[in-house]
Amino acid sequence: MFWFLKLLMGKSNSKYQTPAKPTDTLDAVPINSELSVNLDHLKQLFNLTPDLVIRQIQVGQAATSATLVYLDGMVDKEAINNNILKELIHLAPDKPSDLNDAVSVGDFHTETDWNQVENAILQGNSVLFVDGQPKVYIFDTKGWPKRAIEDTHVETALRGAHQAFVETGSQNIALIRRYIPNRELKIKEHNVGTRGKTKVSILYLADVANPDLLKELETRITQIDVDTILNTGELAEFIEDNSFSPFPQLLLTERPDSVASHILQGRFAVVVDRSPSVLIAPAIFVSFFQSVDDYSSRWLIASFIRLLRFLALFIALFLPAIYIALISFNYEVIPVQLILSIAETRSRVPFPPILEAILMEITLEMMREAGLRLPAPIGQTVGIVGGIIIGQAAVQAGIVSNFMVIIVASTAIASFITPNYDMGASIRLLRFPMMLLASMFGIVGMVCGAMALVAHFVSLETLGTPYGSPLAPWRFADLKDVFIRLPLWTMGKRPKGTNAVQSVRQGNSLGREDP
Repeated sequence: MFWFLKLLMGKSNSKYQTPAKPTDTLDAVPINSELSVNLDHLKQLFNLTPDLVIRQIQVGQAATSATLVYLDGMVDKEAINNNILKELIHLAPDKPSDLNDAVSVGDFHTETDWNQVENAILQGNSVLFVDGQPKVYIFDTKGWPKRAIEDTHVETALRGAHQAFVETGSQNIALIRRYIPNRELKIKEHNVGTRGKTKVSILYLADVANPDLLKELETRITQIDVDTILNTGELAEFIEDNSFSPFPQLLLTERPDSVASHILQGRFAVVVDRSPSVLIAPAIFVSFFQSVDDYSSRWLIASFIRLLRFLALFIALFLPAIYIALISFNYEVIPVQLILSIAETRSRVPFPPILEAILMEITLEMMREAGLRLPAPIGQTVGIVGGIIIGQAAVQAGIVSNFMVIIVASTAIASFITPNYDMGASIRLLRFPMMLLASMFGIVGMVCGAMALVAHFVSLETLGTPYGSPLAPWRFADLKDVFIRLPLWTMGKRPKGTNAVQSVRQGNSLGREDP
């Protein structure tokens, strides 16, 4: 089926083709030394742009004509007034003509071509044109509307930090640096997009992360040919290994402490400007079931919760299929008293078990989506009232049985235990083909579906790293943090699945030996 989809959509590697030059990109046109010529070209370039501010001033006592240009709403006007305009207007005659010491803005540089001028203005910088100089001064005065750092909305934690990423890439990098104040934390920046340049930053530990994986990640990012990247999810879909796999291959998180933990393990964090999520690569299957609370609680409690999550995985994936298979084909394995009770509840239901299950599952998914999109008070009401009233009314009307309501409710609860939203959505999606196979072939069909899922799981890779590590390939040393979480002092080495070049991450704590 995946082969048919690839054939239908064309070449699967089209997203990695060499990007074509955009038609609206200017050639390297140099800046003219005459201010009037530059202003005419600027007005032609930014036609129908009413928020473009063109402020003409006289620099210092020499009365040199200059023009400051910026986009209203994208800059910090207080910094412009206090650190640029006042200083230029009152510039002493003994100051140099290149204005290097004239302003007190923290960061500025010069450019000589119009491409850089256009990008600078659109990114929220201020550009100063000076008459008689074939260059411009670009001041870092970004000041667009920003959201305050708040608690996480999706990845809640009991004992973790109550800070989440925001829509500003520089602030997100600062949040990560607070957890890893080390000079080996390196950042590589790239611009993605032909119409809207999106800054993409790759964070990693230079002495820990694998340079081959870094090169592969950079290659995939730089070869993206698209108008612009609006959020991290779009970037993840462009660079993932298998777009037709039901499993998420890159981890998206909104928690700085989680990102810091993965970087320390040897992985890469990709920060996309204007997006409140950070991408972790490479991500393996078990990393989607790990939570920050696992490492802030005692290892026995964390291990119990971890086992509960994997149990919920099998319940959410196979419980409706098992019920359908037992009722439709393999009812001889059900105890007599139980099958009589099931038969009594299904005596008034006119639908086969598969139709009954699909009807309830789709209804549950619609209520979940409605509760998610509606405002919080109304969403809670929809979840409670819809679950109780609709379920009870469906049973009394004879549309579904009591046992099916129990099965669907248990499946829903199990699917919500998964700490990662993307993995939880994939599990809910895979539930439907399992139900169809169970309705057609019983337990045999369900086992065949599970075998096909395991085969795909074993063959899947993420950024060239086995997705099933440390289960496939088997790595016994990495099992300390998979189904259970052993004490932290026993995990002296980084997981081999990250391909880190430096494996040791802690010494002999308190005289204890790593088993």
